Amino acid sequence: MLTIRLARIGKKKRPFYRVVVTEKTRPRNGRFVEIVGTYDPLKKPAAIQLDNARVDYWIGKGAQPSDTVRSFLRNRKPA
Repeated sequence: MLTIRLARIGKKKRPFYRVVVTEKTRPRNGRFVEIVGTYDPLKKPAAIQLDNARVDYWIGKGAQPSDTVRSFLRNRKPA
């Protein structure tokens, strides 16, 4: 089953995340299918960039967003 979740790529004490589509059983930073956005929690306010068309495509294909990504989707601005 596919999931849309965060993969950490930042340095120690400097978190930065990619929003990726991946198999549910893969490790957090393991192989992924596609990068659909980024999340920078250190900026004020936190910077969230999502490719809404690709996110909607993968959700249409059955991908389940994680709780954190689901909150991003709930709060996204309409295009």
